[in-house]
Amino acid sequence: MDEISQGLLAAFRLILTLDADLIEISLRSLYVTCTAVVISSVIGLPLGCWLALRRFRFRRAVIAVLNALMGLPPVVVGLIVYLLLSRSGPFGVFGLLFTPAAMIIAQVIILTPLIASIAHQAIRDLWADYHDLLISLNTTRGQRMRTLLWDGRRALLTAALAGFGRGIGEVGAIMIVGGNIDHVTRVLTTAIALETGKGDFALALGLGFVLILIAIVVNLVIHRLSGTEVRGRW
Repeated sequence: MDEISQGLLAAFRLILTLDADLIEISLRSLYVTCTAVVISSVIGLPLGCWLALRRFRFRRAVIAVLNALMGLPPVVVGLIVYLLLSRSGPFGVFGLLFTPAAMIIAQVIILTPLIASIAHQAIRDLWADYHDLLISLNTTRGQRMRTLLWDGRRALLTAALAGFGRGIGEVGAIMIVGGNIDHVTRVLTTAIALETGKGDFALALGLGFVLILIAIVVNLVIHRLSGTEVRGRW
């Protein structure tokens, strides 16, 4: 309990004093995760919608694989991305290893199956309600996808927020591809791992509480801006 109270005090001290390193690390964490969530949503939401509408031979197998990839081990993703981006790898010429770009790539690979799978489940239920109407209107597949994505936007927001929640707390992959370089690729999760390794548990807990606070604030802001709870009452 003493270490937890010290961690809380460390968190309050870092926030109240507007610690420069904390602000830099927090902004980098938000930049990496938010960018990865946007890219993953652009890929995953249409993919999930397409799988809900499209019927083809190996559809169930594809959905099963997609669901399985939701539990993709981050360290394995980090290792694969590391090998691809290393100097001896096929994309080593771009010099992306140990940069925020590499961290974003790793997170996109991790988050896309999660967002796509949740989107597929949400759109599948919505498609059951809209099927007869959209078929009777003789709509194209593109029109159906746009309609379902728009009308299911609140449910799809949950998919994006789930991706954000997993991304902001991810440490394994970004530690491997980012290298936890100070002022370059250090984010909150890797900073927590570093301070824990150094034995500074109070500061590690303080950073952890800041991380939790950021995740809560971002979720509350998104829900407030989207009006999800307010509209859901009517």
